[in-house]
Amino acid sequence: MGVYIMRRLLLMVPVLFGVTVIVFLVISLIPGDPAKAILGTFATPENIARVNHDLGLDRALPIQYFIWLGNLLHGDFGRSYILHRPVLDEVLDRLFPTLLLAGAALVLSSAVGLSLGIIAAIRQNGWQDKLITVAVLVGISTPSFWLGILLIFWFGVRLSILPVGGMEEMFGGGGALDIARHLVLPAVALAAVAGAVLVRLTRGSMLEVMRQDYIRTARAKGLSESSVIFKHAFRNALVNVIPIIGLEAGFVLGGAVYIETVFQWPGIGRMLVNAISTRDILLVQGGVLIVAGAYVVINLLTDIAQSVLDPRISRA
Repeated sequence: MGVYIMRRLLLMVPVLFGVTVIVFLVISLIPGDPAKAILGTFATPENIARVNHDLGLDRALPIQYFIWLGNLLHGDFGRSYILHRPVLDEVLDRLFPTLLLAGAALVLSSAVGLSLGIIAAIRQNGWQDKLITVAVLVGISTPSFWLGILLIFWFGVRLSILPVGGMEEMFGGGGALDIARHLVLPAVALAAVAGAVLVRLTRGSMLEVMRQDYIRTARAKGLSESSVIFKHAFRNALVNVIPIIGLEAGFVLGGAVYIETVFQWPGIGRMLVNAISTRDILLVQGGVLIVAGAYVVINLLTDIAQSVLDPRISRA
């Protein structure tokens, strides 16, 4: 197990290096001139050229990349052009709200997805299975941002039972209960698609496992149906489902960009939207890099959890 974890940690190095290359190249393709965004509409060509020179944006892309990479290796993510503060400080201030939203959505989607997937597999071709299948098709087909707008309309406007924007009340808020109330709608909107996908995959994996000979042997020994399902079938089915949960973690982190915009959630996603609109390149690069790094770490933890459930993976 230790050798497997060390090997996975070493493989993270080229992955993270590739992430820095992709992030830098993609962000560099964003149209617009950061100098114009900084100076405003009436900026003169001379001032634009001066600002580009001061920021190093008049150099060749490879030179810009290696300067940026060298700064990253020293823990310097640069300074926001627009906010005039260190990029790392701004990203870290926004990191907790995003992780809170993504974590709540992942827990919700995993709990609902695994539970409904097991029920659908146990009641295969029954009315429960058919009802869950219809709900899954609706969930997969519904865009998260559109579902978020519907939730705002019904639970925030029509019923007025849940807040529809922000992370806490402007006056007198900030407690755990207040944050939880603000978290409900965006977490549900973000978890819907991920949960629907997980239902289908859990159902398929459970059905495959329940057809195996050792399941029939367990039943022939007189074990209770709950023991057969949860101690034998679900444990082995979970080996195939865990990697999907890791992928879903990346999905909810990426989906937080538009969900945070819809619900005005003060996280990295909303920060990135504002930074892109103002062409704040270093802030966009820093935010995307932190999110991508979090995704890589989550997948590492997922692989470790999978190897714990199935030791054959660590010996491969």
